[in-house]
Amino acid sequence: MSDKGHTPPLMVGMISLGCAKNLVDAEVMLGSLLAGGMKITNDAASADALIVNTCSFIGAAQEESVDTILESSQVRALSRPGQALIVSGCLPQRYRDKLPQLLPEVDAFMGVDQVPQVAEIVRGAVARRREVAPGAIRPRRSKAVVLKSAKVAAPAPAPVRAVSHRPKYVPDYATPRFRLTPPHLAYVKIAEGCNHPCSFCTIPRMRGGHRSRPQADVVEEVRGLLRQGVREINLISQDSTYYGMDLRPDHRGGISSPAKFSAAAGALGEEATTLCTLLRALNALPGDFWIRLLYTHPAHWTDELIATIADCPKVARYVDMPLQHIHDVMLERMRRETDSRYIRELITRIRQGIPGIALRTTFIVGFPGETQACFQALLDFIAQTRFEHLGVFAYSREADTRAGGMRGQIPHATKQARSRRAMQIQRAVSREHCAALVGRRLNVLVEGKVDPADAASAEIRSWEHGLIGRTPGRLPEGMAREGWVARAEAHAPDIDGRVYVRGRVPSGDFAWVRVTGHTDYDLLAEPA
Repeated sequence: MSDKGHTPPLMVGMISLGCAKNLVDAEVMLGSLLAGGMKITNDAASADALIVNTCSFIGAAQEESVDTILESSQVRALSRPGQALIVSGCLPQRYRDKLPQLLPEVDAFMGVDQVPQVAEIVRGAVARRREVAPGAIRPRRSKAVVLKSAKVAAPAPAPVRAVSHRPKYVPDYATPRFRLTPPHLAYVKIAEGCNHPCSFCTIPRMRGGHRSRPQADVVEEVRGLLRQGVREINLISQDSTYYGMDLRPDHRGGISSPAKFSAAAGALGEEATTLCTLLRALNALPGDFWIRLLYTHPAHWTDELIATIADCPKVARYVDMPLQHIHDVMLERMRRETDSRYIRELITRIRQGIPGIALRTTFIVGFPGETQACFQALLDFIAQTRFEHLGVFAYSREADTRAGGMRGQIPHATKQARSRRAMQIQRAVSREHCAALVGRRLNVLVEGKVDPADAASAEIRSWEHGLIGRTPGRLPEGMAREGWVARAEAHAPDIDGRVYVRGRVPSGDFAWVRVTGHTDYDLLAEPA
């Protein structure tokens, strides 16, 4: 049969920025594009359309998103003027009315609700680009200042704009998905949105209120991932501990405080869906795998959740629980709905109820009104509590938040100095934790061969975990050249330390190793 007159499928590239939750959105978009008859390419220069999936969590993340958009536009002007440029994710969701004027380089803007409709939006963006004569829209030379600018380039056809005012979408098992993670691990979004009133955060405005997926739907997705050979299931949402509470019949909105949450949880019937019922259902699935729980809120922990994790051997002995501060004045100004006494008692309950648990948290330093006494209280808490993993944010002032208008804003230099000081203390704590593991046997999940470039010292930062400070340090020459990189139960992907193994271990699978040494944040090991 002749292919004469046949229109080739559109080639689509993607750049995804931000957190793991954004990564899942990117995977769903790619799956929807493939289901829509399009092809995916890793070569942006050859793509008919390029999607930039953006983050807008803090100012630095916004700047990275805008830089990426403008750089993509500049590359397009030089190599492929007919390429459509689509911007998705949190940036258009947050600035839905401003971006079309501030970024005329873009052919389409899409929000969170439009993830399943990405194929239709790409087609509209390609059609729009064909109407724009090459050079009609001039790429900007400045980058990070775009959101503060009001200048508009030459007139052009209006961009496709598909951004809901308040998102309601949440993926389900039937949604097409093309995974971007290594074969042995996957992220599973169990809910979307957030009900918390934190004074520094824009996530509820960008992502909408909390909405949980049905438990059966999550279980079916995990079952399918396990059939594909996945060994680590990372459960994610903005507040995983709130999972299922919005599914109760008399749901009236957020239950943020510990007292209200405990009362509501206690009033649930035996058939109600909660994080505990989900964890037990996943733990019952056949196979050898880890279930990792990420993004829990301290206000929503219960004794039942502690007991559930302790009873489920497949649930990793790992807790990701951002605390943000420990001083009561700061917690009140942040509207965290927890106080110092509650936090300290909760940590004691978790460590006593789940032997061997590794705690990860994050703190914000330089928040408006943070005195030296408040900061010192935080430093003392870090030294005393000895978290296994910890990240620190220098407070980012966001104009459309309650905290952005507070008095007592802290100078940038002071915030950065406090961030470094807090991480200095944690670095010493981490070295002691690592030293205590020397000689022990650990079950690890092997990621692959060590990348020599990865073995160099580096300062690691994350938009969700702040300054992490993971520095491999100087690895032994043979390990840097021939070793394998792995993670233990206490290490979440990308944000925690690693285990560098010298000797043959199975890539993408579990292996037992013996710890022989350590750096500041990482372990050195050999096959046991």
